[in-house]
Amino acid sequence: MVKPTIVAGVAALSAALVAATPARAQEKFPSHPIELIVPTAPGGGTDIASRLLASIAEGTLGQKILVVDKPGAGGAIGVETMLQAKPDGYTIAGVWNSPITITPQMFKVSYTVHSIVPIVLSDVSPIVFCVPKGFPRTDGKQFIQELRNHPNKYTYGTDGVSGTVHLAGAMIFTSLGVQARAIPYGGAGETLEAFLGKSVDIYGGSIPPILPFVEKGSAKCPLVTSEKRNPTLPGAASVSDLGIPQDQTVLWHAIIAPASIPTGRLKVLERAFQQAARSTKYQEFAKKEGEDAVGWGSVQARDVMEKEYAAFGRVIQSLGLAKNTK
Repeated sequence: MVKPTIVAGVAALSAALVAATPARAQEKFPSHPIELIVPTAPGGGTDIASRLLASIAEGTLGQKILVVDKPGAGGAIGVETMLQAKPDGYTIAGVWNSPITITPQMFKVSYTVHSIVPIVLSDVSPIVFCVPKGFPRTDGKQFIQELRNHPNKYTYGTDGVSGTVHLAGAMIFTSLGVQARAIPYGGAGETLEAFLGKSVDIYGGSIPPILPFVEKGSAKCPLVTSEKRNPTLPGAASVSDLGIPQDQTVLWHAIIAPASIPTGRLKVLERAFQQAARSTKYQEFAKKEGEDAVGWGSVQARDVMEKEYAAFGRVIQSLGLAKNTK
């Protein structure tokens, strides 16, 4: 016969083990280093922003964040690499607009905007359109009227066919009944060189490269693509000033994860990276780059990305650049 004291002891031990099981199952996150994939070459704007965010977020997370650059295919290789990893929060990515809201609509990649979930959208900045000192009109509305009065007379430099600047310009100009010719370049630096060399009439790109020429009076920027005016260029009209706030385009940086990441782990990462984006260190960095460090969380960032995905989709279709799904 088994003694009652032994039975009671076994029962107590079993109860203790059952009670302890959930605690063990709920592993602390993160418990080891996180890999942050950046789908660009080292030293670019997205790489620099992502590394800074990671270094700040490490303090909150209590773990190292290892940044790995995986460039190629307009950012698609890095995003696909992240999506091929286990969606446990230990493999995330630092991205900009193009591989999320443009590339999936033009090329045969294995993902769409719905395959990912944003952790944080760290900063935004407008695209700016600038003209030389002697341009006939430098006020925003007058600038548009000048282009409208002379269809296809003027050229504007872009960041390549279907680049963010190209699509933003096409969207705004189409809405306003303007016809201007997009000339593709490899980025803002090449566009600036062409603009200064008078190979194109209008500079299209980010603010920092053109700003020194605005400050010394050799260029004037009549238009920014954001909904609100930009404090760095207060005289530039916004899309709201032109009556088309729905056509806003901003350049942004974000940290993303696979859509199937556990909700609890997403919240941990969101909190850490929001704090990083809103830190004084990151705010000062963004200001020097002509960017606004917003630190938008997952819900607000998803709204921005999905609206941009839809808007760019319409422009890509109208330009005949959509991928062939056959």
